[in-house]
Amino acid sequence: MSNLVKFKYYNNSLEANRDKQILADNNVISYIANEQTIQSDWLLSNALGGIQLQVFDNDLDKAREILEDFLENEHVELEVEHTISNPDFDLLCPKCGSNHLYRNDNPDKIFGFAMPFLNFGSDENTYNCYFCGNEFKK
Repeated sequence: MSNLVKFKYYNNSLEANRDKQILADNNVISYIANEQTIQSDWLLSNALGGIQLQVFDNDLDKAREILEDFLENEHVELEVEHTISNPDFDLLCPKCGSNHLYRNDNPDKIFGFAMPFLNFGSDENTYNCYFCGNEFKK
């Protein structure tokens, strides 16, 4: 008779559920342990050993191979247009010349929500290029 064994540990349930679904798509039965407990009180994560993905011992090698294969091929490039008509900004990426850009309005992690108030008059914005991924300031 097969027994459940601890296969992989996670800090969040999103990654655990992603891997559980990948295994299910490849006909490997798995279970997630401690998910609800840690979501209700994340301070228990270290005491419980994190969120655990468990598989049956006879599927251990197959599960490891499936997830390794997925992680090796996980990087997927988005196909985006180099230029777009009627862009929101009248500037180009200095690296590739694309006008397919977005302004990065995320506050600095150090100051959090107070960052816009501590800007001290700087009009410099950070932009990201959808086409090449370049980040630049203007």
